[in-house]
Amino acid sequence: MLQLRSLAFNAAFYASLIFQMFFWAPFYFLAPRHRAWLVPRFWSRSSMWLYEKIAHTRSEITGQENLPEGSFILAPKHQSFWDTIAFFPYLKDPIYILKRELMWIPFFGWYLLKMRMIPVNRGSRAKALKAVSAATRAEMERNPRQLIIYPEGTRRAPGDVPNYKWGIVELYTQLGVPVVPVAHVAGLYWPRRKFLRYPGTIKARFLKPIPPGLDRDEFMRRLITETEAACDELLIEAATAPNAPPLPSTAVKRLKELGVTIS
Repeated sequence: MLQLRSLAFNAAFYASLIFQMFFWAPFYFLAPRHRAWLVPRFWSRSSMWLYEKIAHTRSEITGQENLPEGSFILAPKHQSFWDTIAFFPYLKDPIYILKRELMWIPFFGWYLLKMRMIPVNRGSRAKALKAVSAATRAEMERNPRQLIIYPEGTRRAPGDVPNYKWGIVELYTQLGVPVVPVAHVAGLYWPRRKFLRYPGTIKARFLKPIPPGLDRDEFMRRLITETEAACDELLIEAATAPNAPPLPSTAVKRLKELGVTIS
């Protein structure tokens, strides 16, 4: 049954993506940019609806009161494709930093261009970071926008050892805006590089914003400490819940470190 639900959801998810990309195109490309956000927000919400109805996985996101007005950086854990689409309906004008090659994909790349996402050339990290910082700052000066960036870069399994990159520190320093960490363990239910979609409730939390102007080391310490502490709470809650999802070895190891034994 799990395999059938996962197959049905994956098929419906990608079919919905392709259908909506073409269906909404006339409105999306002709509407002003602030109105065109209706399309990706609707796609995100409809995807979460399909996820709940077909895979029996609910999404529960709390802490919206911690989102500041105006420009800020949203810094979620990166465990799953889920966390790339679940948060932007809560933001007024989000912006992503993306591989420039994504901009070259027909239709998909045009959708990204419409929203003025920031392409990055990964050839030289120092030059790329400098260019990205300048482009993002220009966007935030033009309109209050919310940068979504994943501090660890690539997806990591739930409970894995943190591997935060210093790129977010540079952006925090250069942009001078608050950073809102986001904790979740979505990788338990929508695992990376896996076909199966496990039922349950994905809980995510917008944490209290870290104010601008902190020392670099202090900012990084707070970002890691506060994010990981909240993720540990959510991991324990998910692992000890009735009908808990299967736990990867990284999660089992982390739970043992926290003194939690799973039977």
